[in-house]
Amino acid sequence: MTAARLRELHVAGEPLLLPNAWDADSARLVEAAGFPVVATSSFAVAKVLGHEDGEDAPADEMFAAAARIARAVSVPVTVDVEGGYGLEAGELAARLAEAGAVGCNYEDTDHVSGGVRPVEAQAERVAQLREAAGDALVINARVDVFLGASDERAVLDDAILRAKAYLEAGADCVYPILVKSREVLGEFVKAVAPGAVNAAPMPSGPDLSALAALGVARISLGTGLWKSVRADLRAKLTGLTAGKLPY
Repeated sequence: MTAARLRELHVAGEPLLLPNAWDADSARLVEAAGFPVVATSSFAVAKVLGHEDGEDAPADEMFAAAARIARAVSVPVTVDVEGGYGLEAGELAARLAEAGAVGCNYEDTDHVSGGVRPVEAQAERVAQLREAAGDALVINARVDVFLGASDERAVLDDAILRAKAYLEAGADCVYPILVKSREVLGEFVKAVAPGAVNAAPMPSGPDLSALAALGVARISLGTGLWKSVRADLRAKLTGLTAGKLPY
């Protein structure tokens, strides 16, 4: 399946819903349930491979996992490549293509310094990735300034500035991750329109229908599905120690 198909599924108000997978089997389940796209969660993939999130896992292992997922399904696959694993744009685009991915999450966190990259630097990285990949890759540019922010409104202007810069540089979609405030997210969506916006349903934030009403074009569960499955497994294992079969 092509990047064009993935790109056209980003419709404001009728968002593409992505229950992120972490291996070939979970990806098959996502496709079997009728979802038109499989997305990966870098956090969940890294954990399954025995590593921590934040580019702790070797790039080779992450791309190998992505390739297994892409081979397992017939729908488009978009891969969370975190901050790019230190790869130059041309190599990153090539590795994604080799894995069979037609989309990626590309975040502005610098995992070496631990901070968020200057907006100009990240916009240039997005532009370089777009030039290297052409139209064969749907770029979802993550905006990380809301991560750990005690006051979401205080970083809203920075988030909007970044989103506009990334869209102008060639991103197909922007992802202000972990926004909890309906009002702040609504203002963000309006400010970057007609650019496509990815959002995540948070326990204390807007639900799926509310996110659609705000005009987002893509909804990612991120680690949510993996955490839910893992919590269920932990509960069953606890029950088993007390002699209760999990089935």
